Amino acid sequence: MKPVERAEPVEPAEPAEHAEPVEPARAGVPGQAGPGGYRAAAGRATAGQEGPEQRHLRPVLTELRLSAFGAHRAAVFPVGPVTLFAGPSGSGKSQLLAAYEALAALGSGAALEEAFPDARARIPDRALPDAERRRGFRLGCTVDGPAGPVRLDLAVQAEPALRIVGERLSQGGRILLATALRDPGRRSVQAAWLTGGSIGVTRAPLPDDRLGTALLPLRVAGSTAGQRQVLAAAEQVVVALRSVFPCDPGPDRMRAPVPPGEGRLLRDCANLADVLRRTRHECGTRHALLTEAARTACSGTVAGLDVRVPVGGAPVTALLDRGPDRPATELARLGSGELRFLALALVLLTGPGVLAMDPAAELPSARQVLTVLADDFDRGLDRRQSAELLRLALLSCGRGHVRLAAAVGEATADAARRLPGVEVVDLSA
Repeated sequence: MKPVERAEPVEPAEPAEHAEPVEPARAGVPGQAGPGGYRAAAGRATAGQEGPEQRHLRPVLTELRLSAFGAHRAAVFPVGPVTLFAGPSGSGKSQLLAAYEALAALGSGAALEEAFPDARARIPDRALPDAERRRGFRLGCTVDGPAGPVRLDLAVQAEPALRIVGERLSQGGRILLATALRDPGRRSVQAAWLTGGSIGVTRAPLPDDRLGTALLPLRVAGSTAGQRQVLAAAEQVVVALRSVFPCDPGPDRMRAPVPPGEGRLLRDCANLADVLRRTRHECGTRHALLTEAARTACSGTVAGLDVRVPVGGAPVTALLDRGPDRPATELARLGSGELRFLALALVLLTGPGVLAMDPAAELPSARQVLTVLADDFDRGLDRRQSAELLRLALLSCGRGHVRLAAAVGEATADAARRLPGVEVVDLSA
């Protein structure tokens, strides 16, 4: 398709208020929260809190926007190194983390149906269909890094067919990429991205089930200043979104011995024993930190974390070493809270190489930040275990290589409000 001469993509139209949405929402004021937004806890600590003047040397997601997503309307959520989302049941904590996880999946190249397997459940309450009986939702994020803050906004149609109907990538008020559904009969959207030079803007169709921002590095040559700006912004967003590990340890699945494998921790942590086998030999310092944490959070004497590896490829069993002249305790005999604690502590103390994830290849791992997503972070944990996990989170996140975004109960949130470096976002307002 022949590029046009204009230097700016045409801005998509605003959807009608009653019809969720068929085009992306107009860019709002960063940090603004409208009805259904959040209020930061009054006791939120400021030490270690990120401000607009802070420069991020690695790509990180600093803001999540749910302009029309489930129960959230015009909501803007800050995301710092350690961010805990609190609020009563039904306040939208799980939906918020689901939105974050979906964006991460799309940034990793997943199809829309993989990122939103329950898309109809994300349609805002009481949303009315438009004349074509279409309904959907809107969400977005801001990713900061070496290129500066970059905004990504997305409009998804959930009914009658799941598809992306509008996407916008922008920086400093300048639109770098805009897509819009022009022909509902085609499974594509019309995209326009900044080219610069004598061409101005390049227009081409993109699939309506993939994130256009993630496809740009394959489409843009980077031969003009405008193209290089687009590439830098897109790659920054993709790196941040791909460096996400959703974690939901399932104690019942962690009790059985597991066959030896690659030693990469699964989302449900069912292969914890195999990962401990690996970390004991390859990550001595981190394994020692995990052992020290187990002494604090597990009942009884803990002399170490060990594994039993039978010959011939038989299943691996993880053990708590109870010290000389005392029988070891298999992890299968531990309580659910102890197992969840060990799994979450391992995730916070390790890195992408030990987790079942595929980080971006655009940057070396040392220049990426792992973000751990954990819904019901403190489920089944007592106060001592929750406090120790928060200590580990501050220890790991303080080094700049790990971030934590988690939903927690009120007891954990109340304790965290008194901790410098932890940001508690209260969804009860």
